[in-house]
Amino acid sequence: MSTTTAAGARGHRAVVTDAGAPLPVDPPVAGPVAILPSAADLHADAVRQAGGTVGELGDDTRGIVWLDARDPDGLEAALAQAPAVGWVQLPFAGVDAFAHLIESHGDRVLFTSAKGAYAEPVAEHALALTLATLRVLQKRARATSWATEPEGVSLYGRNVVVIGAGGIALEYIRLVAPFEVSVTVVRRSADPVPGADRTVTTDALDEVLPDADVVVVAAAMTSGTAKLFDARRIGLMKPSARLVNIARGGLVDTDALVTALREGTIAAAALDVTDPEPLPDGHPLWDEPGAIITPHQADTPDMVAPLLAERVRANSEAFLAGSGSGFVGVVDPAAGY
Repeated sequence: MSTTTAAGARGHRAVVTDAGAPLPVDPPVAGPVAILPSAADLHADAVRQAGGTVGELGDDTRGIVWLDARDPDGLEAALAQAPAVGWVQLPFAGVDAFAHLIESHGDRVLFTSAKGAYAEPVAEHALALTLATLRVLQKRARATSWATEPEGVSLYGRNVVVIGAGGIALEYIRLVAPFEVSVTVVRRSADPVPGADRTVTTDALDEVLPDADVVVVAAAMTSGTAKLFDARRIGLMKPSARLVNIARGGLVDTDALVTALREGTIAAAALDVTDPEPLPDGHPLWDEPGAIITPHQADTPDMVAPLLAERVRANSEAFLAGSGSGFVGVVDPAAGY
């Protein structure tokens, strides 16, 4: 379902990749839903539109819609207070902050995330960052005098490597298709990805990096993907390559990236996420001419709110049906996303 603007124009819509996927636990038992840490009318209305009941957290609570991505401890306390909960809707696509809760409760509680819900705005931002680095806007924006040396390259016909195959990756591939790029997707499975010229498994990442003009990181953050792009892997990229990260800052070794940019190992990096985050004032990345940084705002609250509300509505319908079918954004406790 797409959101609609006041003027009736098309808004953002989710890019669903797991429709019909089997649940990792038994179907949750339907019942009252608590919206925490404080109820928002938009999300409460979404539950009610699905036919559900919104209530205070208590012994009879069966579902939780958790709206604060920065407070996993609060969710942990809520789960302890409401032991009958069988379904939890998380607010973001990335669930790394809740990994310990998913691991400890995932054998009885169904966790769903917002994965795919925000794919369109994030992929749009990723395309903007891609074009910005290719056109050296990171340097142009800092300039205080007229440059005389021509710089910049076109995206048309370039080799693009996309790490991950979720909704963001699928939407990004759709957006770059008019540029007639060659797209390689790197993912856990070898199953072909629509729109990609080839799909390879993660063990082939080192083989595809040397030919990439642009590398877009759109993978989940797990213990296995932490610092996926370290000094060795960044060193496999060619000096003219651009690295774009719109997933999680921890997927890239920040110190290694700073060194690579300073030494010309790669041409540029565009980051909407950093490690640490927020990136501290005075960090060398701020002054690095090859870096363009945006403050984790590929999707703003105005973009996110209606998209999350639609995810809440869809999953509330599935929750109330009780059959175990229809849930979107199901988190796999074993994979961690």
